[in-house]
Amino acid sequence: MANLEDIRRRSTWRDMLEGQPQHLGLIVFLWLGATSLLMPSPDGQRFLGLTAQTWAITSIGLAILHQVIVAFIFRAELHRNLVTRLHGEADLAIWTRMFLPLLVARPITILITGLADVVPIGTPQWLNIGLGITFVAIAIYGMHSVLTYFTIRRAVGGDHFREEIAALPLVDKGIFKYTSNAMYGPIFLGLWGIALLCDSWNALVVAAFQHAYIWVHYYCTEKPDMEWIYGNR
Repeated sequence: MANLEDIRRRSTWRDMLEGQPQHLGLIVFLWLGATSLLMPSPDGQRFLGLTAQTWAITSIGLAILHQVIVAFIFRAELHRNLVTRLHGEADLAIWTRMFLPLLVARPITILITGLADVVPIGTPQWLNIGLGITFVAIAIYGMHSVLTYFTIRRAVGGDHFREEIAALPLVDKGIFKYTSNAMYGPIFLGLWGIALLCDSWNALVVAAFQHAYIWVHYYCTEKPDMEWIYGNR
């Protein structure tokens, strides 16, 4: 494992931008694809004053905002120690308070989209309910494993901030017994589950967007960062 101070001493501005041109290009591609699939409500039904289509676009926009902020903070902290230099020992606590509300907004806005939507998915209701309950249950189990074994400090990218967090051993309990990428795979199935239980086409489009986009974050931002912290960069 590399020393964080050594990473900051050796890295350049070019290293900070690694994967980000691809990230921005994929934002455009996924945005255009997702918004083109959204369907307007035939009766103009609204929830809290907004249509399901508007809620869906809001959910997509908040997911993009979340991941752009995460990419910036991860790189700024890993390569320039920016948040710590600005806030000292309160750095991780301040970052967690920024990170969590946008994370929580993801399932909430998908649920609201589903409640406002009258455009059905078009699959049998028994299938929607069965898969929806299964996916939500997997996501709940995954979140329990994150909170119990992985911890929030690691989940918000604490290894970019603290040597002692980066030095913690790999987690192999709970859902992490089956996959090391639980937060990108099984947990995001919960978004699909919400859409299926609501029988909402627009919520399903948003769930697909968010699940695809979190993998963009992994390959464009987190994977290169892990190579710096745990690899041989």
